[in-house]
Amino acid sequence: MKIAIYGQYYKAEDKKYIEELINILSSHKIEVYIEKNYCLGLEEHLKITNVKTFESYKELNNSFEFMFTIGGDGTILRAVTFVRDSNIPIVGINTGRLGFLATVQKEEISTAVELLLKKQFVIKERSLLSVTTLPEIESLASLNFALNEVSVNRKNTASMITIETYLDNEYLTSYWADGLIIATPTGSTGYSLSCGGPIIIPQAKSFAITPISPHNLNARPLVIPDDTIVKFKVSGREDKFFLSLDSRITTINSNTEVSIKKSDFNLRMVEIEQQTFIKTLREKLLWGQDTRN
Repeated sequence: MKIAIYGQYYKAEDKKYIEELINILSSHKIEVYIEKNYCLGLEEHLKITNVKTFESYKELNNSFEFMFTIGGDGTILRAVTFVRDSNIPIVGINTGRLGFLATVQKEEISTAVELLLKKQFVIKERSLLSVTTLPEIESLASLNFALNEVSVNRKNTASMITIETYLDNEYLTSYWADGLIIATPTGSTGYSLSCGGPIIIPQAKSFAITPISPHNLNARPLVIPDDTIVKFKVSGREDKFFLSLDSRITTINSNTEVSIKKSDFNLRMVEIEQQTFIKTLREKLLWGQDTRN
């Protein structure tokens, strides 16, 4: 069995959990591959033996059973750029804060590995967004997808911008706002939620369009079918704007047409020990708890 491990950077407080994970995998004779930059950081603080490294998504294929991520949800967003369309399931170990995606708690690593080996888990697929632009943007050539959201924001101005928006080539509206978010169900608990967007169950075949600080207060978040093609153009006092795909940011001009649709591939997430989305939602948002004191 082959396992990939990815983390963004070494944190001292994660040391014992990383050691535990590597030791458990090694004890089961599992072949471990660690992302090279992350491994270099670990080697400065840990004694790592019998592991190999990978540097690119081109080195990952269906011979890998799982990818373990060590960190929070942001780490999983980065891991997606390695996994891409390889169909490698991701197991998120949460050493961060909220953890809507990274649902394996760091104290439960041993139990999680045993359940995986016993095949006591389910795979949940998550939709992604795919982005194209006219004219084409070189930086999006190979990384034109997002798991959480695609957003456009003002760049060099404090003034609001105008986002002329179309759904399947039908004019929707022109948002006067600080920006606009197109979110997947996965991303509905992220940036979109903080801007007043709805929470969407991952299995729902929907996306959300959420304006950021709209000037006109009747501009409300909108839920659309996930087979809709969203197009928009941006204008404002400046002629350059930020286009963000999850945490990756590029710059677009006012004459750029941005087209967003459901990606041709899904991300596969491992769900174990009944750690369902509903349970995670209830725990993370403290639903049903009296927190007034």
